[in-house]
Amino acid sequence: MIITDTHTHLYSEAFEEDRHEMINRAIDLGISRFFIPAIDSTYTESMLQLEKDFPEHMFLMTGLHPTHVQENYKVELKHVEDMLAARHFYAVGEIGIDLYWDKGTLEIQKIAFKYQIQLAKQYKLPIVIHCREAFDEIFEVLEEEKGDDLFGVFHCFTGTLEQAHKAIYYNMKLGIGGVATFKNGKIDQFLNEIDLKHIVLETDAPYLSPTPYRGKRNESSYIIKVLEKLSSLYNRSEEDIANITTQNSKDVFGI
Repeated sequence: MIITDTHTHLYSEAFEEDRHEMINRAIDLGISRFFIPAIDSTYTESMLQLEKDFPEHMFLMTGLHPTHVQENYKVELKHVEDMLAARHFYAVGEIGIDLYWDKGTLEIQKIAFKYQIQLAKQYKLPIVIHCREAFDEIFEVLEEEKGDDLFGVFHCFTGTLEQAHKAIYYNMKLGIGGVATFKNGKIDQFLNEIDLKHIVLETDAPYLSPTPYRGKRNESSYIIKVLEKLSSLYNRSEEDIANITTQNSKDVFGI
């Protein structure tokens, strides 16, 4: 059984003390594929080091996270461009719009989001979307960019059933993580109405730990709790869920 964590920030400072042990813990449980989203240029070296340390397990993305779209965003977008020109990445992400922290940057967030979608299309890569309190704004941009060359993952999906179908309409898989295990997470109420072919698993480590670890540092090994929850919701074996979601990740990322 191969389990894929399609979204995990393993380079995070939260893992400074025990990064290798934490990753090996996950690998020992059969979690052998880790897709690593970018935040901004300050993390690039750490991401490349991660790939060097675990070459068979790490699959890197490049991109500018919406909360890091600030006055210098053009410099950061140039870094994304340079990285794409220099080597292969598996996605452009995580990109999108976040109106939880700062509504004042909405316009430049939209510009950065659209620009990075166009870069992904140029390189025939998937996108990985970050959306927080911004479903309408995200869908507005996706509507403008829709087409066969637009595809990817709607990371940390927390929307309604209607919004789930809309994301799928735009060729997005739904990234399902710890929120599915929360008592007030809501998505567990309708998730089994969505065909498993549209689902990928993720942790978003070190954030959004699943129950019973909620409030503590998340890590990739905790994806087992998400797997268990989906097994229960879909009434399918954990092996089935792992196999289907790993295949879905291969369909998106090409590996």
